Amino acid sequence: MPMLNRWRRPLRRSAAIATTALAALLAVGCASAAATGSAAMKPGMTMSATPAASSSPSSMAGMSMAADPAATNAAYAAAASAGGVNPVPTQVLGVADWQGMKISAEAMTAVPFLIYNGTTMQEVKPPKDVSFHLMVMLTDEQTGVVIPYASVWATITEGSKTPFDESLWPMISRYMGPHYGNDVVLPGAGTYQLSLLVSPPVSARHIEYQDVWLTPHRVNFTFHWKPTS
Repeated sequence: MPMLNRWRRPLRRSAAIATTALAALLAVGCASAAATGSAAMKPGMTMSATPAASSSPSSMAGMSMAADPAATNAAYAAAASAGGVNPVPTQVLGVADWQGMKISAEAMTAVPFLIYNGTTMQEVKPPKDVSFHLMVMLTDEQTGVVIPYASVWATITEGSKTPFDESLWPMISRYMGPHYGNDVVLPGAGTYQLSLLVSPPVSARHIEYQDVWLTPHRVNFTFHWKPTS
């Protein structure tokens, strides 16, 4: 099994692009919050006293993460523009079930993101020829609660070629909530195979999860990709 937490080379900072992109995201978020009134904690987010059951991948116990699609699209379009990246229509690459865990993979616009290790922060800029940002969400199918503390390795192949074979970063987003993601560069239009190796969540568990997700699990999807102009 591949090592999921392998060493990565230091990444160059680009403070100007990161600041501009994050400012674009925050500007849209603040505008959305202002439009919904003082009761809104954040765009598309409401707090409740009791856990809410939901099928949304971005829902967590006691928290509704259903974002305004218009605000989400506007935020990422602004951030992509600031980073010099063409917007990519969100595309579902595949959905699978693993012992009650919903595993869903999507392709979306790649924007600059930041990696914070507790003491330092590094910016990751999308490669110049980036195809999309791969986002994988793990949720409890019955409740919609996000399942954290796992790890995901993604491999994309086209015939005998393997254009992508990397671990995905654990990520948080105002609009998508906790997920696993990384930027992907594909050679062009075509039919590709996506293989996801999901490792068990490494955490203490309540008893309802004592008999599930105990060994690594692999799911496979086939998707068609056509670059945007």
